[in-house]
Amino acid sequence: MSTDKETIFPPATPEMSKKRASLAPDQVKAFRNFSKEVFKEGALNEKTKQLIAVAVAHVTQCPYCIKGHTKQAKKKDATNEEIMEAIWVASEMRAGGAYAHAALALDEMEKHNKTEND
Repeated sequence: MSTDKETIFPPATPEMSKKRASLAPDQVKAFRNFSKEVFKEGALNEKTKQLIAVAVAHVTQCPYCIKGHTKQAKKKDATNEEIMEAIWVASEMRAGGAYAHAALALDEMEKHNKTEND
């Protein structure tokens, strides 16, 4: 496993959080309130929401989100298998998106071929 010294991303620290908050306090407060609201128990339980967040974090490729939401998922009693399965769902969706968007390339290829044949 890697250590913080081996990563290109600076570690998330309380000092970093304070700096961000000092530069945009109203936005940080609003974001934190929004986040609390989104992740509280509702139609979906908190564990499920954290598993969704782990999957989305992998699609958005946010290393801080991956670490934070994996930690939160474990705190909500998600198993390692559940977390890995959520990551595989994200992987399929990302790959599926690329495959589905091939329709755009196919459409452009057909337009190009049509103009070549006209």
